[in-house]
Amino acid sequence: FVSGYRAEIDPSYKNPTRDLPVKEFSENLPAFKPVQSLELYEFEACPFCRKVREALSMLDLDATVYPCPKDGSLYRPKVEEMGGKSQFPYLVDPNTQFKGYESDDIIRYLFQTYGDGVVPLELSLGPITTASAAVASSLRRGKGSKADPERSAPPAEVLELWSYEASPFCRIVRERLCELELPYKVVTVARGSSKRAQLQELGGKMQVPFLVDANTGKQMYESEEIVNYLDETYGPRAPKSSSEPPVAASGDSAPETVDGPGWDEPEASVAVVEPVAVEVEIVDEPVDEEPQMEDAEDKDAKDKDEKSQSN
Repeated sequence: FVSGYRAEIDPSYKNPTRDLPVKEFSENLPAFKPVQSLELYEFEACPFCRKVREALSMLDLDATVYPCPKDGSLYRPKVEEMGGKSQFPYLVDPNTQFKGYESDDIIRYLFQTYGDGVVPLELSLGPITTASAAVASSLRRGKGSKADPERSAPPAEVLELWSYEASPFCRIVRERLCELELPYKVVTVARGSSKRAQLQELGGKMQVPFLVDANTGKQMYESEEIVNYLDETYGPRAPKSSSEPPVAASGDSAPETVDGPGWDEPEASVAVVEPVAVEVEIVDEPVDEEPQMEDAEDKDAKDKDEKSQSN
């Protein structure tokens, strides 16, 4: 829910989620929104990062997320360069030049800058808030915590994910985005967000998660389909780069640049050639006939000598 969530019956209103005359809104959300997108460096399985994401949902704030999973090589070094250490979450607000670590400090900053200045109770209980945030990650057994070594290079345009923190289906997608180190803009649409009507207009219904990929023109709902799409486009099932050596098809001769079973085929053909050389030597038999020709000539010479002597 967004901060200050309210619901009331309005016969003239049609709820985009439940198709009921129930209007969901909040009068506490600030009219002031950041002009430039907030930048959040984090990883999905981190409970401290989850607290910040919850604050973004409650304030109905969008942000560009740069995933920094363990063993990640894209954005972790950048955080260390900007802040001096590899610690998460790390928030950058280009609108105010704010840069900072520590989830509680970030949450306080967000509510003071884009809210009414009061941090909600559920986000201000210290260790209790952190422990509750850790429960969700513990049930997922490390999903969204470590980089996938088979990821491809990130696309030119960041992806766009319509989501809200409490949705378990959205979490599945965010986990895979994190593992593939794919940056994305999260458009928060928690209960009470005015952007829910925008999502219905964009995709035809109010349902999350909803992914928009400007690089391929794809738009889709359903967490399972989105994860499959990410793997096939940017993950282990993505097409190989044209710069990689081609793999020979079955029945074709293998290129010299490719290692594997096909590389042994030329050696087999050489082995077949060797007996041919031996056969050539065996066929060269006329050499053995020369002594016989010499013997015939000697006999004719002897016959002539004998005739001349008799005469």
